[in-house]
Amino acid sequence: MEQLKLENQICFPFYALSRLIIRAYQPQLDALGITYPQYLVMLVLWEKDGLSVKQISEKLILNTNTITPLLKRMEQMGLLKRVKSKADERKVLISLSSKGKDMQQAASCIPEALLANVTGENISLDDLNVMKGRVNHWLERMK
Repeated sequence: MEQLKLENQICFPFYALSRLIIRAYQPQLDALGITYPQYLVMLVLWEKDGLSVKQISEKLILNTNTITPLLKRMEQMGLLKRVKSKADERKVLISLSSKGKDMQQAASCIPEALLANVTGENISLDDLNVMKGRVNHWLERMK
């Protein structure tokens, strides 16, 4: 039963690393009053505002039934607006509010702070970029 040992699971190190990276983000995200999934939505909208729920869910590799409650909470927080498309009322378009747009400046230091937290003697920026490239390759193959 070696295949059922935790140490032999391919996915566990990725899961654990993901959780540790998210934990490293937490102080900066707490200062903004948002969660990591909300931060991901903001990253998508800061890159291109006015996307549909479907486009956001595809970009984040999440189901629309997962992203919709998240977007509703973010609208209640005043970070974005949800508006039905005039061309197709089944489609909901997501746009940043002025508060959401203003948050971009405050969040601009987050990537640098995370890098400072995770790079050092044992991990270089080059190593991280190589690993990121490999993981992105796997993501594309698994979608």
